Amino acid sequence: MSTANLMSEKLPLIKVVGVSASGKSTLVARLRAAGWNARPVSQEHSDVEDLWKHFGFPRILIYLDNDLQEQQARRTDVNWSSDNLAQERQRLSHACEHADLRINTVRLTADQVQELVTAFLRANHIRRSQMPLPLLPRTGGSAP
Repeated sequence: MSTANLMSEKLPLIKVVGVSASGKSTLVARLRAAGWNARPVSQEHSDVEDLWKHFGFPRILIYLDNDLQEQQARRTDVNWSSDNLAQERQRLSHACEHADLRINTVRLTADQVQELVTAFLRANHIRRSQMPLPLLPRTGGSAP
């Protein structure tokens, strides 16, 4: 096992959940580049209401929300509908209820979301590596 993997196992686990196209993969990549042990959870696609608890209980759970118009703008390769968004929010309701931090990303840039989360993690004294952690595979697609 690599040194970076060993280090990330000893750091507090941060999980990021949220509706599709809310910025989970982007936030996780930025947090890992800054040394935080962040992982995305694709719970919006699962009927397991507490999926966020599986595969390691997080020290911090972050919930990202979005609206239909912004989903359509961010991911033009998907045919979004209000019914799909409502279903995703229902699947995420348990995670949203238990989240330590909830952010509506509609009017925020990726930089602003990262700044909010970083300030929250620092205020809660969440340890991080001084080196970037390895990137993880993205959970969603990306617009062309």
